[in-house]
Amino acid sequence: MAEEPETRAPAVRVRGLWKRFGTQAAVAGIDLDLPAGKFIGLVGPNGAGKTTTLSMVTGLLRPDKGTVEVVGHDVWSDPAEVKARIGVLPEGLRLFERLSGRELLSYTGRLRGLPGAEVDKRATQLLDVLDLAGSQHKLVVDYSTGMRKKIGLAAALLHNPEILFLDEPFEGVDPVSAQTIRGVLERYTHSGATVVFSSHVMELVESLCDWVAVMAAGRIRAQGTLAHVRGEAPSLQNAFLELVGAQSRDTGHSLDWLGGGPR
Repeated sequence: MAEEPETRAPAVRVRGLWKRFGTQAAVAGIDLDLPAGKFIGLVGPNGAGKTTTLSMVTGLLRPDKGTVEVVGHDVWSDPAEVKARIGVLPEGLRLFERLSGRELLSYTGRLRGLPGAEVDKRATQLLDVLDLAGSQHKLVVDYSTGMRKKIGLAAALLHNPEILFLDEPFEGVDPVSAQTIRGVLERYTHSGATVVFSSHVMELVESLCDWVAVMAAGRIRAQGTLAHVRGEAPSLQNAFLELVGAQSRDTGHSLDWLGGGPR
């Protein structure tokens, strides 16, 4: 299936990226061109290498080999320029838990070099849009999982980055918070910015993304528009299972003891 030509330079360009942990290759020489201004899904089963890849792309983990360019700047030779242009919401985000939600945003914005009045204005708007205004003076340590994801997203968006990287942003989030996060991200990409998020939930990716990269065992199995990757399959889930080589297992005999209560 032919791809439509991409007129803008890639938001992210990855070449020959490797990362080993002992004898295990978590990322095995991948190449990626992530288009600008798109909602991009990096998908794969658990252990595929998604988090390791995003950590290297955002400068949180140094690769063993390979190069990463973000909006034309090398992540490792020009880190300050790259970090000024990106927002990151990693999985298992550690926050300053003894600050309130508003204090966290105030600190983050000033750390980014934004004027205090601008930080306060943006923080007020983000807290309102993300339905955190009523909890803005509550300590982050007392926030629920969904609230933590939302305040982390607010901190990542505060400096208006060109690219937002999110690692499993909907994991453990209730449906109401997930819908709020989704609305903010869709508004953000409609403005021309880029979102890159990892997930293993194909239905979510299919409903959100314009462009997808499928990863398994540290390698890229397919990348392109959603329609290109899905191909003739009835859904992205079916295409994904075929791409990663998942086989259905007959559990009829191996679990013949299961069901009907203890015996």
